[in-house]
Amino acid sequence: MMQTKRLDMPLEIKSVKEDGFFSGYGSINGNLDSYGDVVMPGAFAKSLAEWKARDRMPPVLFNHDWNTPIGCYTKLVEDERGLYVEGKLLIDQIEKAREMHALLQAKAIDGLSIGYSIIRQEYDREADTNKLIEVKLYEISVVIFPANPEARVNYVKHDYGLPSSEQFKALLMQNGFNAKQAAVIHDSGFFSLSQKTTPTNHESEIDEVIRILGAN
Repeated sequence: MMQTKRLDMPLEIKSVKEDGFFSGYGSINGNLDSYGDVVMPGAFAKSLAEWKARDRMPPVLFNHDWNTPIGCYTKLVEDERGLYVEGKLLIDQIEKAREMHALLQAKAIDGLSIGYSIIRQEYDREADTNKLIEVKLYEISVVIFPANPEARVNYVKHDYGLPSSEQFKALLMQNGFNAKQAAVIHDSGFFSLSQKTTPTNHESEIDEVIRILGAN
């Protein structure tokens, strides 16, 4: 299983209409998030093509709950700004959709959040950023999210327990390494390990290092 991330973006409330239609951006190109990731133009292209080939689109979920679909997306495109989405809440058929529609119109909630995994990225050590070249889109949710002009990412660990890239570098610096040294250690080993879909035969050693660093 690859690492799964969530990227949240605010919705403009004017884009929520009486019939349940809404629109917004699930991702903004070139926006540096709190984990040092930058989504590059075209990052979603292959995943969107795969959805199109299946003649399907991700459902509209609430708070990433696959048991709570509340609508359907009608348009997903990458433009110069980022990943633009249009969808429709099924307010005539689903009670939860009516609740979400009312809350969106009242500005009580105002967010979209996409669930995705990183397929290909490039680490820019000089800028200390990860450029996301290709990502796989799984779902898009309406979420309870305080208005913020910047994207926000919640990291969800691998099944085998690795911390995020930034968390690992923070542990190193908390234990006496400077930022440049931490970047070299990260770039030499942890970054490669974190991109693998299955544990390596060095996993136990890496886990022990992380345990010792976290205990100090």
